[in-house]
Amino acid sequence: MSVLIFTELDNGSLRRSSLEAVFFGAEVAKLLGTTATALAIGPAENSELELAGNYGTAKVLHASDVRLAQANSMAYASTLAAAVEQVGAKVVIIAKSALGDAVAARLAGKLKAGLVSNVVELPDGDASNLRVKRSIYTGKAFAVTEMTSEIKIITIRKNAVAPEASETKAEVEAFSTTPNEQDFAAKVTGVEKADGEVPLTEADIIVSGGRGMKGPENWGILEDFAHALHAATGCSKPVSDLDWRPHHEHIGQTGIKVSPNLYVACGISGAIQHLAGVNGSKVIVVINKDPEAPFFKAADYGIVGDVFEVLPRLTKAVQSAG
Repeated sequence: MSVLIFTELDNGSLRRSSLEAVFFGAEVAKLLGTTATALAIGPAENSELELAGNYGTAKVLHASDVRLAQANSMAYASTLAAAVEQVGAKVVIIAKSALGDAVAARLAGKLKAGLVSNVVELPDGDASNLRVKRSIYTGKAFAVTEMTSEIKIITIRKNAVAPEASETKAEVEAFSTTPNEQDFAAKVTGVEKADGEVPLTEADIIVSGGRGMKGPENWGILEDFAHALHAATGCSKPVSDLDWRPHHEHIGQTGIKVSPNLYVACGISGAIQHLAGVNGSKVIVVINKDPEAPFFKAADYGIVGDVFEVLPRLTKAVQSAG
């Protein structure tokens, strides 16, 4: 029995969320008294994959077939299924993402495995009965689920654990598999990535703006603050609908759901649809001149004030401190 962790690559580098998954999987392996192995699919240097060892796994299987260079959930699920069989994995850990969710669902079907998604903390129990806590109803509640299937698949939400890094390097081993041609019935012909220094789903800090910013021409002060914090930028749905900001920055129930360590909402009233996309954040700071704005009820910290006065002062303070 083993624990297998699926890791996503971005231009040959391990995603931050995947390193969290490696640490999560290594901790699960400790709980079950077994070992953890990671699987990386796609082109990458061994020196990059060895870094997974910093987060608790001793071995990384690397599937580098040229046909797997573009993310394909069907082919990736088949490759992952082959790795599960090779290492005798009974638990599979996957970081929640668009690709991770698609791979997990297909893998569960292939292996007739139990699948629990959106897990928010380490499980307890044993190999025959793992109890996991997951977020439900767009973060409004939690459910504890018992997993009794022979093979268990867990997708974890960002910040489910706080990974602790070491200097240990993992052994990288080539993993050869023959992808089924049917898995390539749908082919990825191109990828257009969103602009921005930090992807929203990977960001530890996000600064987001709403209609209180009054227009796209005023976004400079928000971007200055985000740059000072090394943060990603986001926006509310009305802002993207008005084309003030690109749609890939739309955060909310119908946009991107995020779970950063810090979420700063600037001039956003806090409609329920927006809250559904950010309630996984560890700390929420709200800046709004309306003291009755609903967002203040969900905030850990609030500043009642005009964003055009508050943001430049916060930016200056961060720059002075840094």
